[in-house]
Amino acid sequence: MTGTADPAAPPQQDRWGLVAVSGLLSFAALLDMNAVNLALPSIARDLAVPERTAQWAALAYQLPVVALLLPAGRWLDGFGQRAAVQLAVVGFAAGGTAAALAPGAGWLIAARAGQGVFGALVFVLMPVVAARAVRPALRARALSVPATLGPLGAVSGPALGGPLLDAVGWRAVFLPALPVCAAALWTVRKAAPPGHGPYDGPASESQNSPRPGSGTRLPSKPSPGAALVDAALSGGAVAAVLLVLTLSPGRFGLAVLLISAAVLAAVWLRRPAGRAAAAVLSPVHGTVTALAAGVAGMQYLLALHLQRDAGVSATATGLTMLCFPLAMGLAGQAGGRLAGRLGTRRTAVAGAAVTAAGLLLLLGGSGAPADSAWRLAVAGCGMGLYGGPVQALALQSAPPGRLGSAGSVVQLARSLGFAVGPALATAAAAAGGVRGGLATAAACVGAAAVLLAATGRNHA
Repeated sequence: MTGTADPAAPPQQDRWGLVAVSGLLSFAALLDMNAVNLALPSIARDLAVPERTAQWAALAYQLPVVALLLPAGRWLDGFGQRAAVQLAVVGFAAGGTAAALAPGAGWLIAARAGQGVFGALVFVLMPVVAARAVRPALRARALSVPATLGPLGAVSGPALGGPLLDAVGWRAVFLPALPVCAAALWTVRKAAPPGHGPYDGPASESQNSPRPGSGTRLPSKPSPGAALVDAALSGGAVAAVLLVLTLSPGRFGLAVLLISAAVLAAVWLRRPAGRAAAAVLSPVHGTVTALAAGVAGMQYLLALHLQRDAGVSATATGLTMLCFPLAMGLAGQAGGRLAGRLGTRRTAVAGAAVTAAGLLLLLGGSGAPADSAWRLAVAGCGMGLYGGPVQALALQSAPPGRLGSAGSVVQLARSLGFAVGPALATAAAAAGGVRGGLATAAACVGAAAVLLAATGRNHA
C-alpha cells in the first residue's frame, strides 16, 4: 500500500495465512534447488556426462527463471489473480516429477527448463504475496517469513537429499518438494477468499488506477508475443554469459558470445519490459545479485569439493551444508525484528558483512566437514539478518501499482546471482583451485556489503 491512507477507510486486515503461502513457496523452491546442487556429482556419474554438463541440471532451471521473471511480474501487475499461485505450484510440481523420471541428460535438462518456467512465477509470488498481505509497517516482519521458511527448505534439501542419494539415487531428490506444493495449494484456497487474487488485500491500492496526482501510468498486461520476445532477449543474454563461464570458448567464441549478450541486453532495455525494470531498479538490486552469486558459488564448490576431493559421502556432505541454511533460518526472525529497531538498511548491511566474514573463514579452514560446518553457520547467520530487510528495501520504493514488477526485479537480481555464481566460481576454480573459487565467492559477498553501505550513505 502506498500513499497517504484514507482516514475514512477501514483498517487493513493482515492476512498471515497468505504470508504462510509465500513461506511455503519459498520452502519448496529452495528445497528443490539445494537438493539438486548436492546431486550434481551423482548425476554426472550416473548419466555419464561431464560435470559441466551436469551443472546444466541446475542452470537449465535458472535460465527460464531469469528470462521470465519480468514478464511474469508485469502479468501479475495487470491481473492479480489467485489462479497465478495455483498455476505456478502445479507447473513447478509437474516439472520436478518429469525431472525425476528423466532417462538421460537431455530429458533432465528439458524438464528442469520447463520447471523453471513455472519457477519464475513462484519466485515473483514469494515476496509480493507476503508484502501485500499485511500493512506496510509489518512488511519487514512478513518478508522475514519466506526468508526464514526458505532456509528451512534448504535445510531439508541437503538433509533429505543426502540420505536419498545414498539409498535411492539422484532421481529421488526431486520428490520431497511435491507434498510441500500440495500444502501451498491447500493453504491459498483457505487464506484467499473466492474472487480475490494473491495481491488483492483489503485496503490495498487499486491495480487499475494510479495514486491521485502521481502521474504514474500502470503497466498493462503484455501480449503473449511481446512476452516471448522479452524472454528470448533477456534469456539469450544470460545464456550467452553462462556459456562463456561453463564452456570456456576460445577467443573468437568468447567475443561472439559477449557481443551477443551485450546486443541482446541493449535491445531488451529499450523495450517496455526493460523500461519497466529500469523504473524500479536501484543499487540494492546490484547488492542482491552480487551476494546471491557469492553464496551460490560457495555452496556449489564446497559440495563438489567434499564429495569429489575429500571423498565424503552425500549424507555427510548434506549434513555439513545444512549448517548454512539452518543458521540462516534461526537468524531470519531476528533480522525482521532488528530491522524494526535499527532500520532495514543497517540490518541488511550488518547481515551482508557477517556473511562475507563467514566465507572468508572458509578460506582459512582445512576443508574437512567438521571444520567447515561452523564457518558455514557464521555465513548463514549473516544471511538470516540480511534476507528480509533487503527485500523490504527493494520493495519500499516501488511506484504505485507496480509491486509485482518490483518483486519480479528483486527475484531477477537474485536469480541472476544464483545462475551466474556457480559458473563464475567454477571458472575461478579452474584457474586457481577450490580456494580460488571460494575467494571469488567471498569477494562477491564483500562487494555486496560495501555497495549496500555506500548507497545508504548516499541516500542519507
